[in-house]
Amino acid sequence: MKNFITNNFLLHNQFAEELYHGYAASMPIIDYHCHLPPAEIAKDHIFENLTKIWIEGDHYKWRAMRAFGIDENYITGSAPDREKFLQWAKFVPYTLRNPLYHWTHLELKRYFGIDNLLNGDTAQEIYHEASSKLNTPEYSCQNLIKQMNVEVVCTTEDPTDSLEHHKILEQSGFSVKVSTAFRPDKAIVITNSNYLEYLQQLSQVSGVSINSFKSLCDALSQRLDYFGENGCSLSDHGLSYIPYQTFTDQEVENIFQKRKENKVLAPDESEKFQTAVLLFLCEQYSNRDWVQQFHLGALRNNNSKMTRLLGPDTGWDSIGDYRQAEGLSRFLNALDERNVLAKTILYNLNPSDNEVIATMTGNFNDGRIKGKMQFGSGWWFLDQKDGMTKQLNALSNMGLISCFIGMLTDSRSFLSYPRHEYFRRVLCNLFGEEMKNGEIPQDFDLVGGIVQDICYRNAKEYFKF
Repeated sequence: MKNFITNNFLLHNQFAEELYHGYAASMPIIDYHCHLPPAEIAKDHIFENLTKIWIEGDHYKWRAMRAFGIDENYITGSAPDREKFLQWAKFVPYTLRNPLYHWTHLELKRYFGIDNLLNGDTAQEIYHEASSKLNTPEYSCQNLIKQMNVEVVCTTEDPTDSLEHHKILEQSGFSVKVSTAFRPDKAIVITNSNYLEYLQQLSQVSGVSINSFKSLCDALSQRLDYFGENGCSLSDHGLSYIPYQTFTDQEVENIFQKRKENKVLAPDESEKFQTAVLLFLCEQYSNRDWVQQFHLGALRNNNSKMTRLLGPDTGWDSIGDYRQAEGLSRFLNALDERNVLAKTILYNLNPSDNEVIATMTGNFNDGRIKGKMQFGSGWWFLDQKDGMTKQLNALSNMGLISCFIGMLTDSRSFLSYPRHEYFRRVLCNLFGEEMKNGEIPQDFDLVGGIVQDICYRNAKEYFKF
């Protein structure tokens, strides 16, 4: 049976079709947040087979396979790559209505020109065809990126990272700009079990002996300088919520010393410390004219047994129900009061908080920068048709969708760039339906121009890549 991914996939009328094909489809991609391994880009790695590039590391697929009763040996275990793929392929028909079904067939079509639906009957043929292509230079990591008309890739790295692969890429002549984002979560979350070991690593790479809160800030500042010297202009934070507690300098120092002595911190002590570090970092971002990103709302590592066995980011996370509004408001206000609130993107994982985040961004625009405060695209569990539509509707109703900077992959996979196409089709269909219904003008110059802004031009202006 032929693939259902036609030219007008997800486009439900002629207005949506014209918006997508005439305005959105040809726009370059600025992927301003992802988790692609810079080492594989720099080495222009060639994948051995379809399992290596498509199933390894993809916890979206892993969660679904486990739910269907597939043994862990065929997911993260030692089963041969072909057998892992066959298990996945046989299961794909049962992902119907899960976004994995759409993504799977969109990726097969866009990268490999494969039109057949993936199932147990077609698995062997598809595995052979795709793996044979992957074994050629035309399907190296760099060529996979270029194939999708990507202009900018922005990975995310810890402050202790050497950025050696970014340096290699900068000198390599690779036509796609590969930048990085500063991700200091391990320096912020003082309650992490390995926090003291992390401070030793940070001290070693920064050349700063970290024995006080001030010296921690000095070490982070040194790494900020280093990242900036290597082309970084973004930061990123993955936090359950933004903490905000008032504190004195002495309190923060006492908390730091208490943790250095391996003593247990009270919840309010942890929040005071995190507030202090975040305020320091955000002032640094503002002084450097960086963009700051906050991914909020994940409840991580719920299955402690499997997390111990496989480690983090292996499919045991879910949506959290944290209280977001008050702490976030006080935090952003504290920065704004001191005129050190940088351009900010807030990503929300709980759809019940969409309107909270959409309205919060509107509190701190200052009229100097178009779209300074951004309600970021649907991410993780929400980077699918329903989640994207809800985010776009909340943003439209509470703010200005015309200022939106659009989609990102937030992915570790080199085959994930069709998610930008997926978003663009959803976006164009949303506008197209309202054009058809007479709810917005049937003016392609107006609406098509806004679509192009969302797909590319706003991000180009916002990040100054």
